[in-house]
Amino acid sequence: MSFLEVRDIYLDVGSFELKGIDLRAEKGDYVALIGPSGSGKSLLLETIIGFYGPRQGSVFLEGRDITFFSPDKRQISIVYQDNMLFPHMDIFENIAYALRKKLKDKKQIELEVTQIAGVLGIRELLHRKPDTLSGGEKQRASLARSLVARPKLLLLDEPFSALDARTREKLREMLKKAIADYSTTVLHVTHDFEDVWALANRVVVIRKGEVMQVGDPESVFRRPSPDFVAEFLGTNVLKGTVKALEGKLTVIDAEGMEIYSADPAEPGENVTVSIRPEEIILAGGTVESSARNTLKGRVSGIFKKEHLVVVEVKMGNSEIKAVVTPTSCEMLGIEPGREMYAVFKASNARIIR
Repeated sequence: MSFLEVRDIYLDVGSFELKGIDLRAEKGDYVALIGPSGSGKSLLLETIIGFYGPRQGSVFLEGRDITFFSPDKRQISIVYQDNMLFPHMDIFENIAYALRKKLKDKKQIELEVTQIAGVLGIRELLHRKPDTLSGGEKQRASLARSLVARPKLLLLDEPFSALDARTREKLREMLKKAIADYSTTVLHVTHDFEDVWALANRVVVIRKGEVMQVGDPESVFRRPSPDFVAEFLGTNVLKGTVKALEGKLTVIDAEGMEIYSADPAEPGENVTVSIRPEEIILAGGTVESSARNTLKGRVSGIFKKEHLVVVEVKMGNSEIKAVVTPTSCEMLGIEPGREMYAVFKASNARIIR
């Protein structure tokens, strides 16, 4: 049995429901839960911690059925986007609050609070009240309060979403160290794919109360299935028909483009091709490369996305998205209407079914 097992969970909340959710995590896993807003990710966390009782199904932690345990009996902590610190307590007391029921020795409490505060870089803030801290400092304090009791499972519900990019990056590094030091298993609801790549070893994609795909980040992002997952992850999704086989390569007529894939398929088979934007190289002219695919088109859109630029190139009957750095965008002279070539390897044109 896995460390955490969510088995066939059904739950009705108003007009929304979780539909047969299955989820597993091993001890030490960092599981990212992703999906559109309103897909049931937060509701799933709150079912696991015990705020909701399922209509059907079970939750097991370390082999024990905890489905109907009260939240305080589960040894699970949760951190939300809103830090929910007690405003009348200083940070030391906020963190220590979680220990008062477990420990009576004041020196031991002080030692534990000081230790976690050191790991999360807030030791010098312990005497201050929450309203004097920055957003990032408040979230570190909230994480410290959740970790100090050494929960078996830590649930994170978009804890970084209100923070700026630089603060999020710094907090990810601190969190990674903290969960390693405290040997904590984590379920993390996020809309930020950087959280997935920086922290997670497992990904669960949820849509409309159902699990759509589970796997490690590499497999889910490079080979999403079904089409919804590919589109949600920002992958280029092209429909096509297999024209022929050339050696070990599959030749696909995809929306007016001839694409070579290293994945097997049969001639005449209708397929969907997935190509990650970051695996496409843009060039102003033809280039010598081992990459099998070189497609010509015209730039139809340019959009900034944090520290990158998303470039849309009209090709055939569709558009392909690629991502470049602002410097590369300027050097290549990328602008709407400019003729560009999209270059990518056959191994990066994944056939999804």
